[in-house]
Amino acid sequence: MKVYNDINQLPNFRNAVITIGSFDGFHTGHQQIIAQLINEAQFINGETVIITFHPHPRNIVNKSDESLKLLNTISEKIHHLSKAGIDHLVIIPFTDAFSKMHAKEYISNFLVKFFNPALIIIGYNHHFGLNREGNYLLLENMAFDYHYKVKEISEYLVNQATVSSSKVRKFLLEGNLKEANFYLGYNYTLSGTVVQGDQRGRTIGFPTANIQIDEPDKLIPANGVYAVLVKLKDEDEIIKGMMNIGIRPTIGDLKKTIEINLFDFDQTIYGKSMEIKLVAYTRGEIKFGSLDELKAQLAADKIQIKEILSANPLKS
Repeated sequence: MKVYNDINQLPNFRNAVITIGSFDGFHTGHQQIIAQLINEAQFINGETVIITFHPHPRNIVNKSDESLKLLNTISEKIHHLSKAGIDHLVIIPFTDAFSKMHAKEYISNFLVKFFNPALIIIGYNHHFGLNREGNYLLLENMAFDYHYKVKEISEYLVNQATVSSSKVRKFLLEGNLKEANFYLGYNYTLSGTVVQGDQRGRTIGFPTANIQIDEPDKLIPANGVYAVLVKLKDEDEIIKGMMNIGIRPTIGDLKKTIEINLFDFDQTIYGKSMEIKLVAYTRGEIKFGSLDELKAQLAADKIQIKEILSANPLKS
């Protein structure tokens, strides 16, 4: 897959079959759109082109609202789209000026001018242009003038519920990792760097790697204990472990941390980057009466999580 960050450097696409969207999470609904995009391109001997935006449009249109947290970093999005078999990914810097483009201008001076699409595929609820005034009907009305076709993906249902990035975010914040991973079609992922902690875990026999998340807008799931699979940057080994997200109430620390106890691993890894795939949420955060009680629970957690990880193959 070729990735473009400069719209003025685009090639002349061959029978471009395009779709547009943020694709945050690249969930199973997004995957349906991509599957149809690829099928349509093969049918007309064309090329698949994804147009996405960075930063997320909502962070520009509603600057005062900082509540949106993202399911994917831009590098994760590139990974998923490349793995799906897309030919071209165009990353458009989403600016104030771009957000003020009227829908008809968006079609003529953006989509047609730069992409010359043979076919445009959009989701059933896709809107574009100033005040979200553009939609499927407008694309269809202008199709004859600009010599493209347009198709709409119908509402995609999973267990009678519409797949959406907002629904996945809700599941993660509730600690419902099982449903979140089901809707995503892969294990939710965090990426970060190992930083110096207070090393208290060593004193009770459970040394931990403290993780600083790389992307400040990345959604951090609910506090609690997770079964995880970890891969250090530039290394192939997958390491099993248990992760805690929270404030460590037994110790009395009110600062939120992300800590991972890596199983059968004793290397010093400060400063190293790692990718963490969340396989299961096992329990919420608990305040114990003593460090001995905490230690006993961690031992039980480790047994449970080892069993979970042995039974769950990695989904990337």
